[in-house]
Amino acid sequence: MTWDMRMRNNMFRRLPVEQATGRLYGGRHRLRVVYRTRDLVVLGLGVMIGSGIFKIAGEQASSTAGPGVLVSFLIAGGVCVLAALAYAELSSIIPVAGSAYSFSYVAFGEVWAWVVGWALIMELLLAASVLARVWSLYFTQALGDFGAPVPGWLGDLIGQVKGPDVLALGILLLVVLMLATGSRMSLKSLWFMVMAKVIVIGLVIATGLKFFDAGNLTPFVPPARPAPEGDQTVLDAVLGALGGGTPHAFGVWGLFAAAPAIAFAYIGFDLIATASEETDDAPRKVPRGILTALLTAIVLYAAVAIALVGMVGMDGFAELDPDKLLIAAAFDEVGAGAMGKIVDVGAVLALTTVILVVVISLTRVVFSMARDGLLPRPLAAMSRYKVPSRATLLAGGAAAVMSQTIDVLTLEQLVVIGTLFAFLFVAAAVLALRHSQPDLHRPFRMPAAPLVVLVTIFAVGWLMLNLKVQTWAYFAVWMAVGLVLYLVYGRRKSQMKLLLDAPPPDRAVAAALAAAPPPGALPPGVVPVPYPPGARDGRPVPGPYEPWPGDPRPGPPESPYPTGRYSTGRYGRDPYPPEHRPAEHGPADHRPADHRPADHRPADHGPAEPHERDGRGRPPGPNSPGPSGAGGPTDPYAVDPGVPNPFASGPYRSGRYGAGEQAYPERDFGGQDYGEEHEEPPGGGRHRR
Repeated sequence: MTWDMRMRNNMFRRLPVEQATGRLYGGRHRLRVVYRTRDLVVLGLGVMIGSGIFKIAGEQASSTAGPGVLVSFLIAGGVCVLAALAYAELSSIIPVAGSAYSFSYVAFGEVWAWVVGWALIMELLLAASVLARVWSLYFTQALGDFGAPVPGWLGDLIGQVKGPDVLALGILLLVVLMLATGSRMSLKSLWFMVMAKVIVIGLVIATGLKFFDAGNLTPFVPPARPAPEGDQTVLDAVLGALGGGTPHAFGVWGLFAAAPAIAFAYIGFDLIATASEETDDAPRKVPRGILTALLTAIVLYAAVAIALVGMVGMDGFAELDPDKLLIAAAFDEVGAGAMGKIVDVGAVLALTTVILVVVISLTRVVFSMARDGLLPRPLAAMSRYKVPSRATLLAGGAAAVMSQTIDVLTLEQLVVIGTLFAFLFVAAAVLALRHSQPDLHRPFRMPAAPLVVLVTIFAVGWLMLNLKVQTWAYFAVWMAVGLVLYLVYGRRKSQMKLLLDAPPPDRAVAAALAAAPPPGALPPGVVPVPYPPGARDGRPVPGPYEPWPGDPRPGPPESPYPTGRYSTGRYGRDPYPPEHRPAEHGPADHRPADHRPADHRPADHGPAEPHERDGRGRPPGPNSPGPSGAGGPTDPYAVDPGVPNPFASGPYRSGRYGAGEQAYPERDFGGQDYGEEHEEPPGGGRHRR
């Protein structure tokens, strides 16, 4: 470990890309690959299309923007598309479960990664808790609309805004149990519910357009008026302090003021990035999934907004039944009350999918931070179900407790600020990595990166300024608590810190290389085993015209006619394995064999050297495995023992030496006849028949 690397071992240490993408963590911490591109699109639609699609257009039209809320949908959608381009590029470079947390770790350093990860935990914890509460409210309303009786003792425990709620607790526990046990039902159920709610949305759009009245869209931008008390945003406070003005609703300013709340409806495309480790070919499929899901959601939201506002109009929202879901009450107003029940079913299904995807994303962020050591490492352990069950149980349990003890519905905007905060860092990370690591492979590239990134940062920052002052105060407290936790625990337990603090490996000074040993020399540590008189390793000496098994074949043959066809290539072994082969010898497959009997060999060809023996100290014989374990290098022109020689004349079967018998008559390879039946001897390899 060099000194300059140790100098970087502080809170701003960065995670290398190759370690962020999995090489550091090993197989125990890898997630299963379960998603394809269409699954990612369904995952995005599952989280982006919730109950908000049935009410947010009416709420913002009646309180902030009027019929011009249609423009607000496009403004919010455009900002989210810019952020989605940044997510798409970084997901193609760093396709891991941490999403914005991991992107920040690579681009900016550990402490900034912790800040982003802590914001994501707040966002997703609150989102799961809020959605469980809203799910209970809509489920209770659906029971009433369908006339299902509810016992009196149960009426006070379901559909509650705050306090204990059995339905909110039940849906969270069901989702957590499904995910912690690695159930394949989660993906199948997600597909079914998303398709069902898309059908409901299609029916809502088609029915609403039947009652569409263009007169309900005028005036498209109502005159500005003072905003209600208690809804002051940071931007209002800043402008009021500078110019002494008061916040306004409607007018042109109202079109922009409604955008942050609508952006909350689009939030969820970023969660697709948390599924990167579980996606096949993630660098290409995750960007496609993010952009396809977001554009589909924008189209569906805008279509519902046109149908709802055109059906009721700005003034008509004030006359609707406040006890019903906004769009269901709108259908009652125009005489299409049957659609109200369909909307109830669609809202319950929509919220169920949102809860499912949010809890999945929450567990993946916790898993990723624990894998890096910033949270306790046991949370990154994989269960026998091949999922991070501990992280799932902890995150889901925390969401369940929060939903039962805190008035989470008043903290809804904290979900928005946590997401927008992550958007800022992701957009800035694109520029940072373009500058610091321009050579990284980017399967997806953000177009006109410097300009688009700056516009994205400005637009996201403007949306954040339109959030309430109280929301900013709560967010500051949460981040302060997180920073203390990092300084106390994460900074010391970080895997990157431990890796950089590890002592350097002992590196002995390289000794001068000795001269290459002469051919036939023993490698260091090998003890020669002499042959007994008259035998080699206890085996009989072959006849005068039979070769020694595994004789070395050094140098070119003295005869101008190589004996490749009749060499021992099929059953012999390379006498010079790659690790011991002398430099003057070429590849083993191209060295011709020397088949002269032992008593006719030159004196310099003595007994086989020990390094030519097999693993048990014996010279390699017909059954000796080669370097690959299956007979070693073979002579492609060798004829098998007992196989008829196609070049022989006469009816006699030609053996290895053309004498009608095997080269090793004493070895029958287990008593099998490899001549008549043309079976393959043990050891495999190529042979000609």
